[in-house]
Amino acid sequence: MKYYSTNRKAPLATLEEAVKRGLAPDRGLYMPERIVRLPEEFFRDMGEMDFHEIAFAAASAFFGEDIPSGDLKDIVCDTLNFDTPVVNIHDNIWALELYHGPTLAFKDVGGRFMARMLSYFVRQEKTDRKTTVIVATSGDTGSAVANGFLGVEGIDVIVLYPSGKVSEIQEKQFTTLGQNITALEVDGNFDDCQRLVKSAFMDEDLGRTMTLTSANSINVARFLPQAFYYFNAYAQLKRAGHDSNIVFCVPSGNFGNITAGLFAWRMGLPVRRFIAANNRNDVFLEYLKTGEYTPRASVRTIANAMDVGDPSNFARILDLYGNSATLIRQDIAGCRYTDEEIGRTISSLYDKYGYLADPHGACGYQGLTDLLSDGETGIFLETAHPAKFKDTVEKIIGKPVEIPERLKDFMKKEKKSIKMTNRFEDFKEYLESRR
Repeated sequence: MKYYSTNRKAPLATLEEAVKRGLAPDRGLYMPERIVRLPEEFFRDMGEMDFHEIAFAAASAFFGEDIPSGDLKDIVCDTLNFDTPVVNIHDNIWALELYHGPTLAFKDVGGRFMARMLSYFVRQEKTDRKTTVIVATSGDTGSAVANGFLGVEGIDVIVLYPSGKVSEIQEKQFTTLGQNITALEVDGNFDDCQRLVKSAFMDEDLGRTMTLTSANSINVARFLPQAFYYFNAYAQLKRAGHDSNIVFCVPSGNFGNITAGLFAWRMGLPVRRFIAANNRNDVFLEYLKTGEYTPRASVRTIANAMDVGDPSNFARILDLYGNSATLIRQDIAGCRYTDEEIGRTISSLYDKYGYLADPHGACGYQGLTDLLSDGETGIFLETAHPAKFKDTVEKIIGKPVEIPERLKDFMKKEKKSIKMTNRFEDFKEYLESRR
Protein backbone atom coordinates (compact mmCIF):
# COMPACT_ATOMS: atom_id res chain seq x y z
CA MET A 1 0.00 0.00 0.00
CA LYS A 2 1.29 3.44 -0.94
CA TYR A 3 0.44 6.70 0.79
CA TYR A 4 -0.10 10.05 -0.90
CA SER A 5 -0.07 13.58 0.48
CA THR A 6 -3.29 15.58 0.78
CA ASN A 7 -1.39 18.44 -0.92
CA ARG A 8 -0.56 16.13 -3.88
CA LYS A 9 2.91 17.61 -4.33
CA ALA A 10 5.03 14.91 -2.68
CA PRO A 11 6.09 11.48 -3.97
CA LEU A 12 4.13 8.44 -2.89
CA ALA A 13 5.45 6.91 0.32
CA THR A 14 5.56 3.43 1.76
CA LEU A 15 3.86 2.73 5.08
CA GLU A 16 7.23 2.80 6.83
CA GLU A 17 8.11 6.16 5.25
CA ALA A 18 4.71 7.64 6.09
CA VAL A 19 4.92 6.51 9.71
CA LYS A 20 8.48 7.70 10.21
CA ARG A 21 7.95 11.06 8.51
CA GLY A 22 4.58 11.81 10.06
CA LEU A 23 4.05 14.75 7.73
CA ALA A 24 4.68 14.65 3.97
CA PRO A 25 7.49 16.84 2.52
CA ASP A 26 4.89 19.21 0.99
CA ARG A 27 3.32 19.71 4.47
CA GLY A 28 0.36 17.54 3.54
CA LEU A 29 -1.05 14.64 5.54
CA TYR A 30 -0.57 11.10 4.33
CA MET A 31 -3.57 9.11 3.09
CA PRO A 32 -3.68 5.47 1.95
CA GLU A 33 -4.01 5.24 -1.82
CA ARG A 34 -7.15 3.12 -1.41
CA ILE A 35 -9.60 2.11 1.30
CA VAL A 36 -10.20 -1.64 1.35
CA ARG A 37 -13.84 -2.60 1.78
CA LEU A 38 -14.28 -5.51 4.17
CA PRO A 39 -16.42 -8.48 3.06
CA GLU A 40 -20.10 -8.73 3.95
CA GLU A 41 -19.52 -11.91 5.96
CA PHE A 42 -17.21 -9.97 8.29
CA PHE A 43 -20.06 -7.68 9.33
CA ARG A 44 -22.48 -10.59 9.45
CA ASP A 45 -20.22 -12.51 11.86
CA MET A 46 -18.93 -9.58 13.94
CA GLY A 47 -21.30 -10.29 16.79
CA GLU A 48 -19.46 -13.55 17.42
CA MET A 49 -15.95 -12.06 17.26
CA ASP A 50 -13.88 -10.59 20.08
CA PHE A 51 -12.15 -7.20 19.98
CA HIS A 52 -8.77 -8.65 18.94
CA GLU A 53 -10.30 -10.53 16.00
CA ILE A 54 -12.27 -7.49 14.87
CA ALA A 55 -9.30 -5.13 15.16
CA PHE A 56 -6.95 -7.54 13.39
CA ALA A 57 -9.32 -7.75 10.42
CA ALA A 58 -9.44 -3.97 10.18
CA ALA A 59 -5.68 -3.65 10.71
CA SER A 60 -5.02 -6.19 7.94
CA ALA A 61 -7.03 -4.06 5.53
CA PHE A 62 -4.87 -1.05 6.37
CA PHE A 63 -1.45 -2.57 6.96
CA GLY A 64 -1.57 -6.23 5.90
CA GLU A 65 0.34 -5.65 2.67
CA ASP A 66 3.31 -4.18 4.54
CA ILE A 67 3.60 -6.06 7.83
CA PRO A 68 3.60 -9.88 8.13
CA SER A 69 0.40 -11.28 9.59
CA GLY A 70 2.01 -12.66 12.74
CA ASP A 71 3.79 -9.40 13.54
CA LEU A 72 0.65 -7.36 12.88
CA LYS A 73 -1.41 -9.62 15.12
CA ASP A 74 1.16 -9.17 17.90
CA ILE A 75 0.96 -5.38 17.52
CA VAL A 76 -2.85 -5.45 17.66
CA CYS A 77 -3.08 -7.78 20.65
CA ASP A 78 -0.37 -5.96 22.61
CA THR A 79 -2.08 -2.63 21.91
CA LEU A 80 -5.55 -3.72 22.96
CA ASN A 81 -4.99 -5.04 26.47
CA PHE A 82 -8.27 -3.35 27.47
CA ASP A 83 -11.84 -3.18 26.16
CA THR A 84 -13.93 -0.33 24.73
CA PRO A 85 -17.42 -1.16 26.09
CA VAL A 86 -20.69 0.31 24.89
CA VAL A 87 -23.06 1.29 27.72
CA ASN A 88 -26.74 2.10 27.36
CA ILE A 89 -27.58 5.50 28.89
CA HIS A 90 -31.30 5.50 28.15
CA ASP A 91 -33.63 4.57 25.32
CA ASN A 92 -31.67 4.64 22.03
CA ILE A 93 -28.58 6.49 23.28
CA TRP A 94 -25.37 4.64 24.12
CA ALA A 95 -21.92 5.65 25.32
CA LEU A 96 -18.79 4.17 23.77
CA GLU A 97 -16.41 4.27 26.73
CA LEU A 98 -12.86 4.78 25.51
CA TYR A 99 -11.21 5.42 28.87
CA HIS A 100 -10.38 1.90 30.03
CA GLY A 101 -6.78 1.95 28.80
CA PRO A 102 -3.59 2.76 30.72
CA THR A 103 -4.04 6.55 30.67
CA LEU A 104 -7.86 6.49 30.74
CA ALA A 105 -8.37 8.22 27.39
CA PHE A 106 -9.33 7.21 23.85
CA LYS A 107 -5.87 8.03 22.55
CA ASP A 108 -4.47 4.96 24.27
CA VAL A 109 -5.56 2.95 21.23
CA GLY A 110 -3.75 5.05 18.62
CA GLY A 111 -0.84 5.92 20.89
CA ARG A 112 -0.08 2.33 21.85
CA PHE A 113 -0.54 1.04 18.31
CA MET A 114 1.77 3.63 16.83
CA ALA A 115 4.43 3.00 19.46
CA ARG A 116 4.46 -0.67 18.62
CA MET A 117 4.41 -0.14 14.86
CA LEU A 118 7.23 2.41 14.97
CA SER A 119 9.23 0.13 17.26
CA TYR A 120 8.71 -2.67 14.71
CA PHE A 121 10.13 -0.52 11.90
CA VAL A 122 13.05 0.64 14.05
CA ARG A 123 13.95 -2.97 14.83
CA GLN A 124 13.78 -3.86 11.14
CA GLU A 125 16.09 -0.99 10.27
CA LYS A 126 18.78 -2.09 12.73
CA THR A 127 20.42 1.32 13.11
CA ASP A 128 22.09 3.07 16.04
CA ARG A 129 20.44 6.39 15.15
CA LYS A 130 17.60 7.25 17.50
CA THR A 131 14.14 8.23 16.33
CA THR A 132 12.71 11.30 18.04
CA VAL A 133 8.92 11.46 18.34
CA ILE A 134 7.59 14.99 18.81
CA VAL A 135 3.95 15.41 19.73
CA ALA A 136 1.73 18.37 20.54
CA THR A 137 -1.02 17.85 23.09
CA SER A 138 -4.02 19.74 24.39
CA GLY A 139 -4.52 17.12 27.08
CA ASP A 140 -4.80 13.38 26.51
CA THR A 141 -2.58 12.85 23.47
CA GLY A 142 0.56 13.58 25.46
CA SER A 143 -0.17 11.05 28.18
CA ALA A 144 -1.28 8.31 25.77
CA VAL A 145 1.74 8.72 23.51
CA ALA A 146 4.25 9.15 26.35
CA ASN A 147 3.02 6.07 28.18
CA GLY A 148 2.79 4.10 24.94
CA PHE A 149 6.45 4.80 24.11
CA LEU A 150 7.80 4.72 27.67
CA GLY A 151 10.98 2.66 27.79
CA VAL A 152 10.88 1.72 24.07
CA GLU A 153 14.48 1.25 22.97
CA GLY A 154 15.77 3.52 20.21
CA ILE A 155 12.97 6.08 20.53
CA ASP A 156 12.89 9.41 22.38
CA VAL A 157 9.64 11.32 22.91
CA ILE A 158 9.19 15.08 23.29
CA VAL A 159 5.74 16.26 24.37
CA LEU A 160 4.84 19.92 23.76
CA TYR A 161 1.89 21.26 25.74
CA PRO A 162 0.40 24.72 26.39
CA SER A 163 1.37 26.01 29.81
CA GLY A 164 -1.57 26.25 32.19
CA LYS A 165 -4.07 24.89 29.67
CA VAL A 166 -4.26 21.19 30.56
CA SER A 167 -5.65 19.69 33.75
CA GLU A 168 -3.24 18.83 36.55
CA ILE A 169 -3.96 15.12 36.22
CA GLN A 170 -3.36 15.19 32.46
CA GLU A 171 -0.12 17.10 32.99
CA LYS A 172 1.15 14.67 35.61
CA GLN A 173 0.62 11.75 33.23
CA PHE A 174 3.38 12.89 30.87
CA THR A 175 5.59 15.17 33.01
CA THR A 176 6.44 12.58 35.67
CA LEU A 177 7.65 9.68 33.55
CA GLY A 178 11.32 10.45 32.89
CA GLN A 179 13.36 7.81 31.01
CA ASN A 180 12.94 8.54 27.29
CA ILE A 181 10.08 11.06 27.78
CA THR A 182 10.65 14.86 27.88
CA ALA A 183 7.88 17.43 28.43
CA LEU A 184 8.16 20.96 27.01
CA GLU A 185 5.81 23.50 28.62
CA VAL A 186 5.11 26.01 25.85
CA ASP A 187 4.18 29.64 26.44
CA GLY A 188 1.13 29.66 24.16
CA ASN A 189 -1.88 27.57 23.13
CA PHE A 190 -2.27 24.17 21.48
CA ASP A 191 -2.13 25.64 17.98
CA ASP A 192 1.30 27.08 18.84
CA CYS A 193 2.47 23.64 19.93
CA GLN A 194 1.11 22.06 16.76
CA ARG A 195 2.81 24.72 14.63
CA LEU A 196 6.17 24.03 16.28
CA VAL A 197 5.83 20.32 15.54
CA LYS A 198 4.95 20.87 11.89
CA SER A 199 7.72 23.43 11.44
CA ALA A 200 10.28 20.98 12.82
CA PHE A 201 9.32 18.42 10.18
CA MET A 202 9.76 20.98 7.42
CA ASP A 203 13.14 22.26 8.60
CA GLU A 204 15.89 21.01 6.27
CA ASP A 205 18.66 21.31 8.87
CA LEU A 206 16.82 19.13 11.35
CA GLY A 207 15.86 16.69 8.62
CA ARG A 208 19.49 16.11 7.71
CA THR A 209 20.70 15.51 11.24
CA MET A 210 17.76 13.94 13.11
CA THR A 211 15.15 11.25 12.52
CA LEU A 212 11.94 13.01 13.48
CA THR A 213 8.38 11.76 13.45
CA SER A 214 5.10 12.75 15.10
CA ALA A 215 2.59 10.82 17.17
CA ASN A 216 -0.21 13.33 16.71
CA SER A 217 -3.21 12.21 14.69
CA ILE A 218 -1.44 13.63 11.63
CA ASN A 219 0.44 10.29 11.67
CA VAL A 220 -1.34 7.49 9.83
CA ALA A 221 -0.27 4.97 12.49
CA ARG A 222 -2.02 7.08 15.14
CA PHE A 223 -5.37 7.88 13.57
CA LEU A 224 -6.14 4.81 11.44
CA PRO A 225 -6.18 2.34 14.41
CA GLN A 226 -8.87 4.47 16.01
CA ALA A 227 -11.23 2.86 13.48
CA PHE A 228 -10.95 -0.34 15.56
CA TYR A 229 -13.32 0.81 18.27
CA TYR A 230 -15.99 1.92 15.81
CA PHE A 231 -16.12 -1.66 14.54
CA ASN A 232 -16.11 -2.96 18.11
CA ALA A 233 -19.01 -0.66 19.06
CA TYR A 234 -21.08 -1.94 16.16
CA ALA A 235 -20.36 -5.55 17.12
CA GLN A 236 -21.58 -4.91 20.67
CA LEU A 237 -24.80 -3.28 19.47
CA LYS A 238 -25.29 -6.15 17.03
CA ARG A 239 -25.17 -8.59 19.94
CA ALA A 240 -27.70 -6.40 21.78
CA GLY A 241 -30.01 -6.24 18.76
CA HIS A 242 -29.65 -2.45 18.29
CA ASP A 243 -27.48 -2.28 15.17
CA SER A 244 -29.86 -0.40 12.84
CA ASN A 245 -29.52 3.23 11.71
CA ILE A 246 -26.48 3.97 13.87
CA VAL A 247 -25.33 7.56 14.29
CA PHE A 248 -21.96 8.32 15.89
CA CYS A 249 -21.54 11.65 17.66
CA VAL A 250 -17.85 12.43 18.06
CA PRO A 251 -16.43 15.19 20.31
CA SER A 252 -14.10 16.83 17.80
CA GLY A 253 -10.92 18.85 18.27
CA ASN A 254 -8.20 17.93 15.79
CA PHE A 255 -10.70 15.69 13.91
CA GLY A 256 -8.54 12.56 13.84
CA ASN A 257 -11.17 10.61 15.77
CA ILE A 258 -14.08 11.32 13.46
CA THR A 259 -11.84 10.82 10.42
CA ALA A 260 -11.08 7.30 11.64
CA GLY A 261 -14.83 6.72 11.90
CA LEU A 262 -15.30 7.91 8.31
CA PHE A 263 -12.64 5.43 7.21
CA ALA A 264 -14.47 2.62 9.05
CA TRP A 265 -17.68 3.67 7.28
CA ARG A 266 -16.01 3.51 3.88
CA MET A 267 -14.67 0.08 4.77
CA GLY A 268 -18.29 -1.02 4.99
CA LEU A 269 -19.28 -0.36 8.61
CA PRO A 270 -23.10 -0.01 8.64
CA VAL A 271 -23.47 3.57 9.88
CA ARG A 272 -26.14 6.06 8.88
CA ARG A 273 -24.24 9.31 9.54
CA PHE A 274 -21.94 11.22 11.87
CA ILE A 275 -22.22 14.28 14.11
CA ALA A 276 -19.17 16.39 14.98
CA ALA A 277 -19.67 18.00 18.39
CA ASN A 278 -17.66 21.16 19.04
CA ASN A 279 -17.11 23.39 22.03
CA ARG A 280 -16.67 27.12 21.38
CA ASN A 281 -13.89 26.26 18.94
CA ASP A 282 -16.39 25.69 16.18
CA VAL A 283 -14.51 26.26 12.91
CA PHE A 284 -15.94 23.02 11.48
CA LEU A 285 -19.54 23.99 12.26
CA GLU A 286 -18.92 27.34 10.59
CA TYR A 287 -17.59 25.48 7.56
CA LEU A 288 -20.76 23.40 7.37
CA LYS A 289 -22.82 26.59 7.46
CA THR A 290 -20.79 28.68 5.01
CA GLY A 291 -18.68 26.31 2.93
CA GLU A 292 -15.65 28.38 3.87
CA TYR A 293 -12.90 27.10 6.16
CA THR A 294 -11.62 29.91 8.35
CA PRO A 295 -9.15 28.78 11.01
CA ARG A 296 -8.69 31.08 13.99
CA ALA A 297 -6.98 31.20 17.34
CA SER A 298 -8.38 28.67 19.78
CA VAL A 299 -10.19 29.73 22.92
CA ARG A 300 -9.95 27.98 26.28
CA THR A 301 -12.88 25.85 27.46
CA ILE A 302 -13.59 23.15 30.05
CA ALA A 303 -13.43 20.60 27.20
CA ASN A 304 -9.78 21.45 26.66
CA ALA A 305 -8.83 18.57 24.34
CA MET A 306 -11.15 20.17 21.77
CA ASP A 307 -9.58 23.62 22.07
CA VAL A 308 -8.28 23.60 18.49
CA GLY A 309 -8.72 26.50 16.10
CA ASP A 310 -7.06 24.93 13.05
CA PRO A 311 -7.73 21.17 13.10
CA SER A 312 -5.08 19.26 11.15
CA ASN A 313 -7.29 16.39 10.06
CA PHE A 314 -9.75 18.68 8.34
CA ALA A 315 -7.43 18.27 5.34
CA ARG A 316 -8.16 14.54 5.35
CA ILE A 317 -11.92 15.11 5.48
CA LEU A 318 -11.68 17.50 2.54
CA ASP A 319 -9.64 14.92 0.65
CA LEU A 320 -12.15 12.15 1.34
CA TYR A 321 -14.96 14.30 -0.04
CA GLY A 322 -13.17 15.96 -2.95
CA ASN A 323 -13.30 19.38 -1.25
CA SER A 324 -17.09 19.38 -1.52
CA ALA A 325 -18.91 21.03 1.38
CA THR A 326 -22.18 19.74 -0.10
CA LEU A 327 -21.06 16.11 0.13
CA ILE A 328 -19.65 16.59 3.63
CA ARG A 329 -22.95 18.07 4.83
CA GLN A 330 -24.77 14.94 3.60
CA ASP A 331 -22.76 12.70 5.94
CA ILE A 332 -21.71 14.92 8.85
CA ALA A 333 -23.81 17.29 10.94
CA GLY A 334 -22.35 19.71 13.46
CA CYS A 335 -23.17 21.31 16.79
CA ARG A 336 -21.45 23.54 19.33
CA TYR A 337 -21.75 24.00 23.09
CA THR A 338 -20.58 26.65 25.52
CA ASP A 339 -19.03 25.82 28.89
CA GLU A 340 -22.34 26.60 30.56
CA GLU A 341 -24.20 24.22 28.26
CA ILE A 342 -21.61 21.49 28.77
CA GLY A 343 -21.96 21.91 32.53
CA ARG A 344 -25.73 21.60 32.36
CA THR A 345 -25.41 18.42 30.30
CA ILE A 346 -22.98 16.82 32.76
CA SER A 347 -25.33 17.70 35.63
CA SER A 348 -28.45 16.45 33.84
CA LEU A 349 -26.84 13.17 32.78
CA TYR A 350 -25.71 12.52 36.32
CA ASP A 351 -28.96 13.52 38.03
CA LYS A 352 -31.33 11.75 35.63
CA TYR A 353 -29.41 8.63 34.69
CA GLY A 354 -26.57 8.31 37.19
CA TYR A 355 -24.00 8.53 34.41
CA LEU A 356 -20.95 10.72 34.96
CA ALA A 357 -19.53 12.08 31.70
CA ASP A 358 -16.41 14.09 31.13
CA PRO A 359 -16.81 17.49 29.38
CA HIS A 360 -15.99 16.04 25.94
CA GLY A 361 -18.37 13.13 26.23
CA ALA A 362 -21.04 15.55 27.43
CA CYS A 363 -20.74 17.41 24.11
CA GLY A 364 -21.26 14.12 22.30
CA TYR A 365 -24.29 13.18 24.36
CA GLN A 366 -25.90 16.59 23.90
CA GLY A 367 -25.29 16.39 20.17
CA LEU A 368 -27.32 13.19 20.03
CA THR A 369 -30.04 14.66 22.24
CA ASP A 370 -30.38 17.64 19.90
CA LEU A 371 -29.87 16.04 16.49
CA LEU A 372 -30.88 12.36 16.63
CA SER A 373 -33.92 11.52 14.49
CA ASP A 374 -36.70 9.01 15.13
CA GLY A 375 -35.63 5.47 14.40
CA GLU A 376 -31.91 6.19 14.83
CA THR A 377 -29.59 4.66 17.42
CA GLY A 378 -27.03 7.10 18.78
CA ILE A 379 -23.54 6.36 20.10
CA PHE A 380 -21.50 9.15 21.62
CA LEU A 381 -17.80 8.76 22.29
CA GLU A 382 -16.91 9.15 25.96
CA THR A 383 -13.28 9.98 25.32
CA ALA A 384 -11.72 10.33 28.79
CA HIS A 385 -12.42 9.36 32.38
CA PRO A 386 -14.23 12.20 34.21
CA ALA A 387 -11.66 12.04 37.00
CA LYS A 388 -9.15 13.57 34.59
CA PHE A 389 -11.23 16.74 34.92
CA LYS A 390 -11.87 16.30 38.63
CA ASP A 391 -12.07 19.94 39.70
CA THR A 392 -14.35 20.93 36.82
CA VAL A 393 -16.71 17.98 37.19
CA GLU A 394 -16.91 18.23 40.99
CA LYS A 395 -17.97 21.88 40.78
CA ILE A 396 -20.72 20.91 38.36
CA ILE A 397 -22.22 17.94 40.24
CA GLY A 398 -21.41 19.15 43.76
CA LYS A 399 -19.96 15.80 44.77
CA PRO A 400 -16.46 14.30 44.90
CA VAL A 401 -15.28 12.33 41.90
CA GLU A 402 -13.54 9.06 42.68
CA ILE A 403 -10.04 8.91 41.24
CA PRO A 404 -8.94 5.53 39.82
CA GLU A 405 -5.79 4.07 41.34
CA ARG A 406 -3.85 4.54 38.10
CA LEU A 407 -4.42 8.28 38.23
CA LYS A 408 -3.61 8.45 41.95
CA ASP A 409 -0.21 6.93 41.21
CA PHE A 410 0.56 9.70 38.71
CA MET A 411 -0.54 12.43 41.12
CA LYS A 412 2.00 11.30 43.73
CA LYS A 413 4.93 11.89 41.38
CA GLU A 414 6.91 15.09 40.83
CA LYS A 415 6.27 17.14 37.70
CA LYS A 416 9.35 17.72 35.53
CA SER A 417 9.05 19.98 32.49
CA ILE A 418 11.20 22.38 30.49
CA LYS A 419 9.86 25.88 29.79
CA MET A 420 9.76 26.79 26.10
CA THR A 421 8.70 29.90 24.16
CA ASN A 422 6.40 29.55 21.16
CA ARG A 423 9.17 30.69 18.78
CA PHE A 424 10.35 28.00 16.38
CA GLU A 425 13.91 29.30 16.54
CA ASP A 426 14.04 28.43 20.25
CA PHE A 427 12.48 25.01 19.70
CA LYS A 428 14.91 24.26 16.87
CA GLU A 429 17.85 25.24 19.07
CA TYR A 430 16.60 22.88 21.77
CA LEU A 431 16.24 19.98 19.32
CA GLU A 432 19.75 20.61 17.95
CA SER A 433 21.15 20.52 21.48
CA ARG A 434 19.84 16.94 21.86
CA ARG A 435 21.67 15.50 18.86
